[in-house]
Amino acid sequence: MYPGAIAAVTPDKPAVIMAGSGRIITYRELDEESNRLAHLFRAAGLRPGDHIAFMLPNHPLFLTVAWAAHRSGLYYTPISSRLQSEELAYIVNNCGARAFITSAGLAGVAGSITAATPGVEVRLMLDGVAEGFEPYEEAVARQPATPIGDECAGVDMLYSSGTTGRPKGVKIPSAHGPLTEPGMLFRLVQGLFAPSADSVYLSPAPLYHAAPLRYSLTFQQLGATVVVMERFDAERFLALVERYGVTHSQLVPTMFIKMIKLPEEVRKKYDLSSLQCAIHAAAPCPVPVKEQMIDWWGPIIHEYYAGTEGNGFLYVNSEDWLRHKGTVGRSLLGVVHVCDEEGDDVPPGEHGTVYFESGATFEYHGDPDKTRSAHDPKGRGWTTLGDIGRLDDDGFLYLTDRRSYMIISGGVNIYPQEAENVLSVHPKVADVAVFGVPDEEMGEQVKAVVEPVSPAEAGPELEAELIAYCRERLAHYKCPKSVDFREELPRHPTGKLYKRLLRDEYWPVRR
Repeated sequence: MYPGAIAAVTPDKPAVIMAGSGRIITYRELDEESNRLAHLFRAAGLRPGDHIAFMLPNHPLFLTVAWAAHRSGLYYTPISSRLQSEELAYIVNNCGARAFITSAGLAGVAGSITAATPGVEVRLMLDGVAEGFEPYEEAVARQPATPIGDECAGVDMLYSSGTTGRPKGVKIPSAHGPLTEPGMLFRLVQGLFAPSADSVYLSPAPLYHAAPLRYSLTFQQLGATVVVMERFDAERFLALVERYGVTHSQLVPTMFIKMIKLPEEVRKKYDLSSLQCAIHAAAPCPVPVKEQMIDWWGPIIHEYYAGTEGNGFLYVNSEDWLRHKGTVGRSLLGVVHVCDEEGDDVPPGEHGTVYFESGATFEYHGDPDKTRSAHDPKGRGWTTLGDIGRLDDDGFLYLTDRRSYMIISGGVNIYPQEAENVLSVHPKVADVAVFGVPDEEMGEQVKAVVEPVSPAEAGPELEAELIAYCRERLAHYKCPKSVDFREELPRHPTGKLYKRLLRDEYWPVRR
């Protein structure tokens, strides 16, 4: 279904409830507002297959903007509200956005890219206005609330990292089919987690990430209510479950850790009996953490392993996980292969690159090299997310490493090349390596190891200077939290950095 069909039956039912402000968007409002914005897109000349981008925090109209693009047959790119000007301009230009929507709270960074994004024809700003932008509310209010005449399904294009460290759009083909046709994710969610129109889905993470966005839209397709946290707080999450009778939620392991660390009297304070399903993904969950969560919440913890690319889907429930502790699941979509460097399958228990044989197609927008690198070397059409793992005899997958040294901190993917590119041009840096190191709460944190031009300058002052320098140019979560110094970094005569040698010094021995 889609908002119009649900609004026709339950127009006053909450589609969105903002956890902090309490603001409610009903299904009637969601339908009418997304219709008006869809008409605005058409009036501006946007047709199926065109592209829009929007940079918003967890705003009451975030999902409305997504639905407007979706029902217009457009590609839509939600962008992290934490990015800096250069990063933002790059994505807006790279995706070919003809419309860009933001909010007054982000006017500084959003307004700074106007001259640098000449392809944008429509610029709208919520909750205020800045130079170069039209007030969203006024522009949308002029449009009719009825559906556009050529409604068809669009699709998101979310950004991952490219081979140069620049983010790349994961482009999934869109056939612009009917809105009422359920997609693969809808069928998986319905089959695994049994949601209904009576469900209440609590989304605690930024909506610009793949899972929060896609799952929120999926639950709204069912007519469920989505409660959106402006930002995650462990005790607040528990309170919201009790207050709204939350039935389903999706979290990352970091959130589990923060809730486990709450005092016992706080954890026992709230009634969580309505919670039927707690889904987690994005990063492997430490075994002791998941054991404690199952002890606390019962066998309602569900885990899946998948990517923005949509090329595979593994799943494990609590009962199977307890029998296969540490697994990220068994395949429900696509045959899983673990292969050596030549692309040959390795026996169960041996480590290799994880590939999916699923027939799903995708490309990294504007990066044919990265697209090719995601395919198996034997040309069979298998694709990989770049992870290293092993299969057991029962077909359960265990992730053991990341081929690209991608950092996962609090469930967020961080690509060290971006910080390396920034720090390498600092006048006091001769060489630099950035990688993830263990962090008890976040899973990993960003570490930089620097070879300074002048060894005498190595110390706390230069460390603070480099971190500040990076934070001026990149979103803070991408920047190192700490910097260590070495007289020389380990490089091959060809120039290749032996990053593994550095990284392994910071990690305990892993089997």
